[in-house]
Amino acid sequence: MSELSAKTVNKDLTETGWLEIVRQQVGSLRFGVVEIVVHDSRVTQIEKTERLRLDKPTTETRSNRGD
Repeated sequence: MSELSAKTVNKDLTETGWLEIVRQQVGSLRFGVVEIVVHDSRVTQIEKTERLRLDKPTTETRSNRGD
């Protein structure tokens, strides 16, 4: 890839492409966080932390345990 086209790709990614990446990351989460890191007014990093939520025990299960 030439230097000019590499700059164009990087410019596209930093100006508009990051928004699509954020949409994809948010769309793939059920519970979690998508964090956008900015340096010098530019998005430089996107982090995703996903949480696994476990179902709460039912009241029947609690009463059987003697709580």
